Amino acid sequence: MKLYSLSVLYKGESKTVLLKAAYDVSSFSFFQRSSVQEFMTFTSQLIVERSAKGSRASVKEQEYLCHVYVRNDSLAGVVIADSEYPSRVAFTLLEKVLDEFSKQVDRIDWPTGSPVTIQYTGLDSQLSRYQNPREADPMTKVQAELDETKIILHNTMESLLERGEKLDDLVSKSEVLGIQSKAFYKTARKQNSCCAIM
Repeated sequence: MKLYSLSVLYKGESKTVLLKAAYDVSSFSFFQRSSVQEFMTFTSQLIVERSAKGSRASVKEQEYLCHVYVRNDSLAGVVIADSEYPSRVAFTLLEKVLDEFSKQVDRIDWPTGSPVTIQYTGLDSQLSRYQNPREADPMTKVQAELDETKIILHNTMESLLERGEKLDDLVSKSEVLGIQSKAFYKTARKQNSCCAIM
């Protein structure tokens, strides 16, 4: 699970403006990083342009998922992640970032802003914090703990079943012993009956 890009944009009437962005392109080769970053910026702007205000969507492109959230006030956020990254956590991140951004940056600056002029520094820290969704998101952390508990219970049940099979073997052996004991008892009884003292 990996996050590659976190962007805040403004959806204007005529065009979409990139306000601030953070990237983690360390998994790409050094010579590809700038091209990948430009492509992520272009993709983010295109997705916001084609999304309606007040909407959330996830767009799949090859092995990547682009999660977009466009608020009614035209502020938008885009997360680009791999296909394994949980979409609920991505939308939680977008909502949190857009709320913080709208509190720290004046609404007047949104239509004319750019990554150079906007003074907001929270994206890099959020991008690195949310790289591991289990640590960043409490619900995902609880889900992971539940999954671990389920695995432990499953293993316990398997060991109980194995023990149950062993018990079944013992029971069947004891039944065999019981039959042999009965046969011994019957044989001993026959032998004793012929030699009875009167």
